Amino acid sequence: MCVIEPGKDKIGVRATGITKSPRKFAGVVIAMCGLPGRGKSQVAQCLSRRLNWNGNSTKVMRVSDYRRKRLEPYGEAVSHELFRPDHTANAALRALAERDAMHDCAAWLAAGNSIAILDATLVTRAQRAEVYDYFSRQLGYRVLFIECVCDDPVVLENNYKEILQFSADYAGMDPKRAEEDLQLKVAHYVRSYEPMDEKIYPRIRIDTATMDIETCKVSGHVETSVLGYLGSIGIKPHTLYFSRHGESEYNVLGKVGGDAVLSPRGERYAQALATKFNAMRIPDLRVLTSRLRRTIATARGVEAPQEHVAALNELHAGVCEGLSYEEMQEHFPQEFAWRDQDKLRYRYPWGESYMDAMQRVEPVIAELQRSNNILVVSHQAVLRCIIGFFLDKKPEELPYMDVPLHTFIRISSQGYNYKLEFFKLPIECVNTNRGKPTNCSTDRTADDALITVPPHFDMPDPWRNPGSGPTLVQQH
Repeated sequence: MCVIEPGKDKIGVRATGITKSPRKFAGVVIAMCGLPGRGKSQVAQCLSRRLNWNGNSTKVMRVSDYRRKRLEPYGEAVSHELFRPDHTANAALRALAERDAMHDCAAWLAAGNSIAILDATLVTRAQRAEVYDYFSRQLGYRVLFIECVCDDPVVLENNYKEILQFSADYAGMDPKRAEEDLQLKVAHYVRSYEPMDEKIYPRIRIDTATMDIETCKVSGHVETSVLGYLGSIGIKPHTLYFSRHGESEYNVLGKVGGDAVLSPRGERYAQALATKFNAMRIPDLRVLTSRLRRTIATARGVEAPQEHVAALNELHAGVCEGLSYEEMQEHFPQEFAWRDQDKLRYRYPWGESYMDAMQRVEPVIAELQRSNNILVVSHQAVLRCIIGFFLDKKPEELPYMDVPLHTFIRISSQGYNYKLEFFKLPIECVNTNRGKPTNCSTDRTADDALITVPPHFDMPDPWRNPGSGPTLVQQH
C-alpha cells in the first residue's frame, strides 16, 4: 500500500479562490457522517434526487471518489491500511481527499447552485468542527449534519454485502479478501468514532434500521424539507416494476389523452402481462394503476392486490384531449409549437404540464422509495416522470424518455444507483414516442411540425374481421 510522504502536501483547507458568500446562508451544505455501512451514501443520493426533483440544484460530492483519485498516481488499490487512525501519512491522505470534496462543494455553491451534499464519514468531533468552520464561519453557508447510525446485525450484514458488490474499492478483489478488508476498515473507524452529541450544530440523526429520527436545531426551508424527505427514504435493496397500459384505441388512431379502452392487441398484452407476472410468483406483489379504463383493464389478470390511484392518471391535455397531433397542428398550431419549444413547462390550455405531473406523482414516488415488489401500470408521461426520478434524469430529459408500449420495465437498486431492464412481450403495437422536431417556431409549416409524429392508423382497423362492426375511425 503506497502512502504519501508527510509534508508532501500541505494539510488544511487549501486555498480555493472562493470568497465569502455575498448573501449569508445563500446555499446549504448537508454533511453526512457516521461509520461505514450505515447507509450514508444511499441517504445522500436519495436526498439529492428529491431535492433536484423539487427544483433545488443539488450535487453529491463523495469523499471516497476523491480518495481514489488521490491514490491513482501510486497505482495501488484501496486497502484497510489506508484507514488506520494511527498511521500519520495515511490519515493525511484521507484528510486531503476530504478537503478536495469540501472545496468542490464550495465551488458548486459559489456557482449559484442551491445545495451541496458532502458524503463523508466525519467520525470525529474535530472533523465536524472543521467542516462547520469552513462552510459556515468562513463562507457563510448553512450547514446541516446528518448522522446515520445502525446497530442491527442483519441490516449491517446486508449493507456490507452491498458495499462489497457495488463499491469501486472492492472491484476485482478476491471476495474473501474483500470481506476481511472491509471488516478491518470498519474496525479502524470504530476506534476513532465519536458519536455526534454536539449541541451546537444543526443536525439530524437517523437510525437506518428502524428509520427513527432525532433532530437538534433544525430550521430553514431546505433543512425542514430534508427532514420530511428522510421519512420516505428506504435503504434496503428493492425492485420495482412498471408498464404502460396495453395499446388503446386512441393509440391506434394517434390520439392523446382520453379514457379509451384497449385495442384487441392491447387486450392480448393484458393477458400476456398477467401470465408473465403470475408465473414469476413475486412475493408480496402489489399493483398500482391509474383510474383510467385502459390501465385497470391491463392489470386485471395479475393475481395481486390492486389499487387505483388518481395521481397515476395520464397528463391531462386540456383542450387537446382526444386529438391527434395532426388535429392539434390544424386547430392549435401556435400551441403545438409552444409545446415543442418547452415540452417540460408547457401547460395545455385547461390541462397540465410535465411539471404539474411531476408534482402530482411525488407522493407515489415517496411510497415507491420505501417499497419492494410493486407493479405500476400507468401512462407514458407519468412513467417518464417516475422512472426518470429513479434514474437521476434531468427534468428536461423526462418528456423525451422512451417508455414503449407492450413492454414491462424492472428497476433494481444497486447500492445508491438503479439498474434498468426492459422486457418486450411479443405482441405488436404502434409506436407513440414523438421526438422533438428541429423546427419549433410558430410560423413553421405543417410538414415541419409533424415530421416526428410516429405512424398510426387513420384507416380501417387492420386486424378487424370483415363485417364485425364499425372500424375504429367510425367509432370515434
